[in-house]
Amino acid sequence: MKLQVEDPNGYFLPNLRREHFAVYEDGVRQKTVSVEVEHSPVTAALLMEFGGRYHELNRALGLDVHEIGRQFLDVVGRNDKIAIFKYGGKLDTLLDFSQGRELADKAFDDLGTSEFSELNFYDALLDALNRMRDLNGRKAIIVVSSGLDTFSKATYEQVLQAAKDSSIPIYAIGLVRLIQREIAAYGSTAPFARIDWNAGQKRLENLAKVSGGRAYVLESDIQVPAIYDDIMENLRLRYVVTYVSSNTATAGPPRRIRVDLIDPKTGEALKFRDSTGKVISSKVFIQESYIPTAVTGD
Repeated sequence: MKLQVEDPNGYFLPNLRREHFAVYEDGVRQKTVSVEVEHSPVTAALLMEFGGRYHELNRALGLDVHEIGRQFLDVVGRNDKIAIFKYGGKLDTLLDFSQGRELADKAFDDLGTSEFSELNFYDALLDALNRMRDLNGRKAIIVVSSGLDTFSKATYEQVLQAAKDSSIPIYAIGLVRLIQREIAAYGSTAPFARIDWNAGQKRLENLAKVSGGRAYVLESDIQVPAIYDDIMENLRLRYVVTYVSSNTATAGPPRRIRVDLIDPKTGEALKFRDSTGKVISSKVFIQESYIPTAVTGD
């Protein structure tokens, strides 16, 4: 069994050992249990907002997005597959999954200057989800966006449902704080000051939540490396639990499996601190079943 173990806030729990995992089959505690940590390659698309109706905002955000996007390459491994997209009025491909990693740097050289356009975020995200649907491996879309949509054919409800159905987690890096910084510089008379940017961030958070991803609010460029590290840890790492059943029968009805996290000293539910420092107890985090079959071979 490959498990992703998270705290209540969705953060990966590191440093668990074999003795923390209790595996039960049909209510019987299993003894021959092994646990390893798997580091797997990922298939990730970077989707960047690059355009809009406001020249001064485009110019400022274009520089930020360029740097945020380029830092994505620092966490990409040799065996990872990546694509890089930008969107304004439409989705543009800068690097496709079929192209080599060595072309990724050139993709940002070809990013150009953000231009006056609509921001059709919903259409762009739907397009990116569809392009990834048939790809194999551990998949994700990293979205660098304000969450604003001005003229998409798709509705927010449609893209929300598509994100929920896709099994592709969306990790959203929200630009709302950077935009609010520009509003402070230009004043409340700037036309883009009249937009509810917080609503865009809320939409990003909802898309991340329903897809099984996570949303971040970028306060400054300094945060970017830590955000990418968090995303990649969440995507790459899995606990792999293997056991030999104490029931040696090679046929029969489905067997029910339960996995708990326990304190090996007490046998009780493992207690740990969440990101706020609060002590909480773990809960059963997987229940499954399988049908035993005989294995033949050398």
